[in-house]
Amino acid sequence: MDTRIQNSRISDLLVGQPTAPVQPKKIDAGSVTDFSAILQDRLKVSGHAQTRLQSRNIEFGQAEWNRVLEGVDRAAAKGAKESLVLIDDSALVVSIKNRTVITAVDQQHLKDNVFTNIDSAVIV
Repeated sequence: MDTRIQNSRISDLLVGQPTAPVQPKKIDAGSVTDFSAILQDRLKVSGHAQTRLQSRNIEFGQAEWNRVLEGVDRAAAKGAKESLVLIDDSALVVSIKNRTVITAVDQQHLKDNVFTNIDSAVIV
């Protein structure tokens, strides 16, 4: 299993998947395996972000991760480097250049928070 993705929910989906590099594929809404391969190839989750996702009980399904990926792609198209991706009641700080989720914040922790070192925000 590739250790680049540290999100346990995503890692669970990848169990039994080949460790060879996976080519990007089109998203098939009915196939979780295809989605796992796409996410593995297009987005990483840092250890810090994984810890925040777990401790704050933030859970994203296939549809939410698709929206995050779309937001990252849109930010990259505009030349962003570090972006705040707002999705439903959560916020993710993402390194667009490295395609890595740096941290995650839920609605309860969004109040009075200041996000620094970002150059863009994407609402998905």
